[in-house]
Amino acid sequence: MTPQDIAEQNFQSRVAANPYPGRGLIIGLAGDGETWVQVYWIMGRSEHSRNRKFVLDGTTMTTEPVDVSKLEDPSLIIYEAILELPYLFMVSNGDQTRTLCEGLKEGMTIKHALASRDREHDAPNYTPRITGLLNLKGKAPAIALSILKANKIDPEFTDRHYFYPQVPTAGLGYGLTTYEGDGSPLPSFSGDPLLMPLKGGAQDILDRYWSGLDEDNKISIAVKTIAADGSKSDVIVRNKHS
Repeated sequence: MTPQDIAEQNFQSRVAANPYPGRGLIIGLAGDGETWVQVYWIMGRSEHSRNRKFVLDGTTMTTEPVDVSKLEDPSLIIYEAILELPYLFMVSNGDQTRTLCEGLKEGMTIKHALASRDREHDAPNYTPRITGLLNLKGKAPAIALSILKANKIDPEFTDRHYFYPQVPTAGLGYGLTTYEGDGSPLPSFSGDPLLMPLKGGAQDILDRYWSGLDEDNKISIAVKTIAADGSKSDVIVRNKHS
């Protein structure tokens, strides 16, 4: 089975046939082999978590409430999801995006920057914090991924997993989701990052993943494209509720 076959199989089983992968991110290369891509989506089962949309301010993307009057606890659903520094491009499912950004400014690695963070405090799900970094500052491009998960023995503690995969070939990326699927409590993602398809350009990728996500639970999706040398970037979004 080729890497492309594995990626397609993962898309079908972990996205298209999965009612609730939760929040997800992917970092890789577009089909042209020259453009970097970051994908991020959010989903929700409750009225509170569905009351969100993506908002762009330049290349910074935040989650914001659709109806402010219905906003309850904003701490886990309102945050900067996509940030960037010169040649450093961050995406995450929580306010750890800002934690990583500030750490990178001080010269920290992703591991050191996120050392102060834990899994989310939403018992009994204890949603993992998933984070991705594309680093174009060095001699060679580098991808780093992180998932902070509740310890299986005692969820009051956090297990920290970091991945530094080899840069993928054209049309492929590495992905993390918060959950394996639906359930009560929700089962956290496990294992290595998933090889995922990134065929075509930004709009093709956005359309493919948006159509694959569960119709009832999907909320918003964003695709960020980054020039090969990191000199410029662009983000497109789609919101279920504007």
